[in-house]
Amino acid sequence: MAKNKHKVLVVDDEPDIVEILKYNLEKEGFEVKTAPEGKKGLEIARKFYPELILLDIMMPVMDGVETCRQLREIPELSGSFIIFLTARAEEYSEVAAFDVGADDYITKPIKPRALMSRINAHFRRENKKSNKDTEVIKIGKFTIDKSSYTLLIENEQVTLPKKEFELLYFLAETPNKVYGRDELLANIWGSDVYVLARTVDVHIRRVREKIGSEFIKTVKGVGYKFEWQE
Repeated sequence: MAKNKHKVLVVDDEPDIVEILKYNLEKEGFEVKTAPEGKKGLEIARKFYPELILLDIMMPVMDGVETCRQLREIPELSGSFIIFLTARAEEYSEVAAFDVGADDYITKPIKPRALMSRINAHFRRENKKSNKDTEVIKIGKFTIDKSSYTLLIENEQVTLPKKEFELLYFLAETPNKVYGRDELLANIWGSDVYVLARTVDVHIRRVREKIGSEFIKTVKGVGYKFEWQE
């Protein structure tokens, strides 16, 4: 009997890896579709609306970084998890992945049990957030609705990828309170996901580009805050 009905898309050009992932995901009760490269992955994602996308970096036709960037431009996938699975362990590859909106980055060779544990941790944390964060934050010209992952700025909808949205929501919940990078990493990415501290800076920069740089302030040597004066 299926344990859940979450939909997962696996995009990888290595058939053996795809087969292993598909087998283990379906065993856990996930509904799985696969694609051998990025363009095909995008085509499937637009119809399938996966809640989780496992994405290789080095692929023919379209690489994983460009695929991720285009996935994050699809409004219906703004709440989807994107996890990179890659043989490349260089820091610049990891930074590039998070820069285009990845939620996690796992190096190959893949250990199926550890991967399933990591995936389930993402969904457990999301369920806790969904149960807790149901109200809408209205602050100045912003309306931030966590239940639907929608951001309105002066009644115009602005699309933010999942982690950018969660970062904005978290900071706007307590205006003028300063949070360090470690606090933001723990609250947005979770303690069971290893990401670089620089990831926070990248996401802050991207949020500023979309909402205006005057709202999220840097407190030198400390961290970031959502600045708001009544």
